[in-house]
Amino acid sequence: MTTTVTASPTGRPSYTQTLPRTSESVGEARRLVRNALSVWDLGELEDPGVILASELVTNSVRHARCRMVRVTVTRLSRNTVRVAVVDKCHARLVVRDPGDTDTSGRGLVIVDAMTDRWGTEPLPWGKRVWGELSLKG
Repeated sequence: MTTTVTASPTGRPSYTQTLPRTSESVGEARRLVRNALSVWDLGELEDPGVILASELVTNSVRHARCRMVRVTVTRLSRNTVRVAVVDKCHARLVVRDPGDTDTSGRGLVIVDAMTDRWGTEPLPWGKRVWGELSLKG
């Protein structure tokens, strides 16, 4: 897969990769996040960034019904990044309250707990789900 490094329309640097909607793409999304954060000298955000990308891509892999997903890592400011995943699914996200014995359903709970903020944006062809992480202090 090809990774594209561009300035977003707002002039912010970003890394974008379009990936097949498969479980193998979760690892590719992690690599994209690691690379972007390394280039931007934001290594302290690597662990939460990798987890965020994993949860968002996994959600698309499990629930979207499209061939591809697009992962973007954008540097919003000196200390803040946004990880976003776009898919062609129009279904609204549901934050679940999984029980102790449930084997899935915790992804958005994790996203909510670890990000400074997160959200979803409807698009004409699907949706974008994103989360923001910032260095503390």
